[in-house]
Amino acid sequence: MYIVVRNRWIMINATINQFLTKQLPNLKIAVIGDVMVDRYVFGDVSRISPEAPVPVNRVAKMKEVLGGAGNVASNLSNLDCTVYLGAIAGNDDHGRLLQQLLDADKIDTTGLLTSDDRSTITKMRILGDRQQMMRLDFETITDLTIHEEQKLSTWLENLCKAGIDGIVVSDYGKGVCTPTLLKKIFSLAKEYGVQTIVDPKGSDWSKYNGATCITPNVKELGECVGRKLENDDTTIVEAAKSVLANVDLEYIVATRSAKGITVIAKDGRTWHNPATQQEVFDVSGAGDTVVSMMMTCLASGLSMRLALHIANGAAGIVVSKVGTYPIHRSELLDLWHSYKHSVQSKPLYTKEEMKQLITQWQNKGETVVFTNGCFDILHRGHITYLQEAAQLGDHLIIGLNSDASVRRLKGETRPIVSEEDRAALLSALRCIDGVVLFEEDTPAELLAYLRPNTLVKGGDYKIEDIIGRESVDHVEVLSFKEGYSTSDIVGKIATMAKEGKL
Repeated sequence: MYIVVRNRWIMINATINQFLTKQLPNLKIAVIGDVMVDRYVFGDVSRISPEAPVPVNRVAKMKEVLGGAGNVASNLSNLDCTVYLGAIAGNDDHGRLLQQLLDADKIDTTGLLTSDDRSTITKMRILGDRQQMMRLDFETITDLTIHEEQKLSTWLENLCKAGIDGIVVSDYGKGVCTPTLLKKIFSLAKEYGVQTIVDPKGSDWSKYNGATCITPNVKELGECVGRKLENDDTTIVEAAKSVLANVDLEYIVATRSAKGITVIAKDGRTWHNPATQQEVFDVSGAGDTVVSMMMTCLASGLSMRLALHIANGAAGIVVSKVGTYPIHRSELLDLWHSYKHSVQSKPLYTKEEMKQLITQWQNKGETVVFTNGCFDILHRGHITYLQEAAQLGDHLIIGLNSDASVRRLKGETRPIVSEEDRAALLSALRCIDGVVLFEEDTPAELLAYLRPNTLVKGGDYKIEDIIGRESVDHVEVLSFKEGYSTSDIVGKIATMAKEGKL
């Protein structure tokens, strides 16, 4: 099992590195949907107007960014994908601003249809002291004409023939995603073997039949099933399964704000991934980030579980920003390098951190193995024993006696190596997933708190005599490798010192 677990980490590491460095810059993605301009007015509020009982917002700056389908396209572009946008806009000032923003992100706009008879959708958000005070929407909603549908269908078909890797449908209910156009989109995707993902609108999801994924938030999922949903795992999964029983979709990717993301597959498989805590939590545009990341991951052939982790990590970056913000590939690379460093170099966990890790692993159906000891002067006998223990499950964690605990057990001259150094040495071993200190003479209290699956002891123990056995599902006794002990090493050093050989 140790070899399997280690190889799994090596494979995941290689897969993510390949995805971030090689695959993302070579993906070609089409985005079709309702595009808009998001305008932000930033200011500060310090008084009430003398003209009316309203706050006076002293404007400090203004910013315009791509919104709606444009934000999805911007996210994909900043991931260094080649992006093609199919949408409609007006020949107006906002339309010209939209074109400038699209050009700045190097988004192909050969599929952007403009008309004198349309206005470009713009949403203006007024913020005072980082809090949104008001939103002003400039829009006239009109469905695509038959001629516009035909032009977008032809545009997409030509892209499919030339070779694209994915199609994103970004439906904001503003007129682009008509049932006839959607039918054509999913028909082309099936014909050319292209992955599709939908950001939905409305309660009738049958119009999305044939899509690979759909990414509703909790409110949108509730609208589809016809009732308000509590944001808990059981409710979300049951609602998603009821939808999947009646529509032709492979996955529902439910974005759940502060509770993260849940994926439910047509065949009933389910994955949960909690949100990461952030100092700022602004969900504006986070759904578009999830859509973009899921699209690129699936188009690259990554597993759903791995795609979920990457998408959630990207969303965690976005919600830490104020306003609509596109994720950048450089930020994902930084996040991945940071994660690898934390996984590979963290020498010691608190018992609270370890409990959280164990719970996460067990929620995924993975087995956690626990063993404990002083491990003072790490030697070959320890290594062999730990490698054998690691083979009994998916994760091996170590309960390490503190310095005070070792002194009580071994005498005032021990430990030779401090608890920090012993923890660092153990954490450097590839077979170990984490080390946690305990101050007591036995690990009974720690085991009762952590509740791992398997407890491993080394030596000539009877299972009924092993302390802490009541806190685990299974107990294993392994024999120590003969000829190796810390006491023998300490004795040999003392003898050599006495004989002047050191």
